[in-house]
Amino acid sequence: MKPDLMSSPRRRMLAAAASAVSVVAAATAGLLLGAGEASAGTLSGSFYRDPTSAVNQWLAANPNDSRASLISQRIGSQPQARWFANYNQSTIQSQVSSYVGAANAVNQIPVLVAYMIPNRDCGGASAGGAPNYSAYRSWVDAFAGGLGSRTAVVILEPDSLALQTCLSAGEKSERNSALSYAVGRLKQANPSVKVYLDAGHSAWNSAADTASRLQAAGVANAAGFFSNVSNFHWTADEVNFGRNVLNSLGNGNLHQVIDISRNGKGALGSEWCDPAGRGTGAAPTTTTNESTVDALLWVKPPGEADGCAAAAGTFSPDLAYSLAQNGVVTSPPPSTSASPSRSASPSPSASPSPSASPQGGSCSVAYRVENQWDTGFTASVTLTNRGPAISAWTVTWSFGGNQQVTNAWNAALTQSGAAVTARNLGYNGSIATNGSTNFGFQATYSGTNTSPTVFKLNGTTCS
Repeated sequence: MKPDLMSSPRRRMLAAAASAVSVVAAATAGLLLGAGEASAGTLSGSFYRDPTSAVNQWLAANPNDSRASLISQRIGSQPQARWFANYNQSTIQSQVSSYVGAANAVNQIPVLVAYMIPNRDCGGASAGGAPNYSAYRSWVDAFAGGLGSRTAVVILEPDSLALQTCLSAGEKSERNSALSYAVGRLKQANPSVKVYLDAGHSAWNSAADTASRLQAAGVANAAGFFSNVSNFHWTADEVNFGRNVLNSLGNGNLHQVIDISRNGKGALGSEWCDPAGRGTGAAPTTTTNESTVDALLWVKPPGEADGCAAAAGTFSPDLAYSLAQNGVVTSPPPSTSASPSRSASPSPSASPSPSASPQGGSCSVAYRVENQWDTGFTASVTLTNRGPAISAWTVTWSFGGNQQVTNAWNAALTQSGAAVTARNLGYNGSIATNGSTNFGFQATYSGTNTSPTVFKLNGTTCS
């Protein structure tokens, strides 16, 4: 079940990002920027891909649709959050238990969105929630009862703290108390659960104001906060915003998670309702290369409308196809779940095949074509440093054909003729001895897409 929170205009209020950040972020497809220790937060493992999600239900019902292959490869293959947004006191525990149990069965992390706070969305497009706070606490109790005992991620009440313009001082206090209760109850039921509270996004409330709201709602007892849910802001902006929030909170135990499901092209000015030309973000992961960020998630399921392309929360294949075409293309993550059936499409994916991994005394590089179609492909590059620790890296190679890089992630790529140069970003320049990093790119080609075989790290040949 998916909420129509995606249609809330207040949630979508977009402010212009600083021009320098926006330019750099755009060049790197919205991935992390800035200084920071190249380590992840407190989560590890892979997230659960629900075979019964709206996109996968559509794929199963429409295997011969010309859009199905691309939607399957780039959206259906990715782990996405499950929203619990309808008031169903008698069934919520069994629904949560069923979803968590399915994730546990394949040893993956379920991501759940609890969206039931009274006076939700201040009576706007996503109005609803529990009828009162007593009912809300009972609903939370039942929700908690289904969480099991293994690691799970709970995105607790989007908009509940960022959007409070309709609440009196007393109502804010009542809401804060309910959120604090929810954090404690969820942790009591399952000490392994990671609960994150609402921080809005980088262009909404100030970091100091956001920190104050989080503190009042009991964030000190949670894992931290989430941002950018159902929004389009660059990941770099959210990371920097999160750092500022954490500095204001002054609590080193807290972390952030970020919704990157539709930020592959960033925002389109102040457009919030199914804006044109947006794209899916990078794949969900716990490998964030940022010590303050536990995970990059797909919270808003791409293809489920905000209310303009279709009714809010309704899966639209046209919208999904557009997001897939325009997004940061990522290979499907490892999964033991069954994949939805795929049909032929105008741009079928070729079977990925890695090239030989050049080995040298000081470095090794693994180059892999992840997806390939008639005129383009995506590739990943894994760099392993076999020599002394380094604080910055440059990797160079030459293509054997007429391949042309069009965008990249986790590195800044430039190309002159057949020669390509990849440089680290601000957050992933340090590689310890025997340590690794990876980056990827999308490119066009014609004829034969031959893989490069000779790579250099900081001028030294790896092969």
